[in-house]
Amino acid sequence: LSLIAIRRDPIADSGQCAILSTPRREGRSSPGHGEKAKEFAMPTIVKTIVLLVLSNVFMTFAWYAHLRNLYDKKWFIAAIASWGIALFEYLLQVPANRIGYGVLNLPQLKIIQEVITLSVFVPFALLYMNQPVKLNYAWAGLCLMGAVYFIFRG
Repeated sequence: LSLIAIRRDPIADSGQCAILSTPRREGRSSPGHGEKAKEFAMPTIVKTIVLLVLSNVFMTFAWYAHLRNLYDKKWFIAAIASWGIALFEYLLQVPANRIGYGVLNLPQLKIIQEVITLSVFVPFALLYMNQPVKLNYAWAGLCLMGAVYFIFRG
């Protein structure tokens, strides 16, 4: 996959813009356009994180919302509804990991996903599922901060 960027094309007539494919890795420009060309694209890591956040919202609802909304239905009805929601999770999660893997290694992708999962789950548990606030959420967050440190320290 490559990012699509709009750049001023020096070859084009009278200031027209051309759409050019750029390599996945940040910091590289298209061949022949030098460093003067400006990209109007979201950085790869930011794009990965945004897609993973959206994916995790769907994942959290697929895994847990049936406990509130379908508690009186048969389990297979909840499973089918969850699978339908999970489809959207995968439609975001797979591209997120494919985009991020060009810049991040596999352990870094996993730790980012875990941090996002907790960041999405805690508000979901508190606001949607009406769970009580617990100090355990803070301790879990601290543990994940340690994981982020050790995975990204180089």
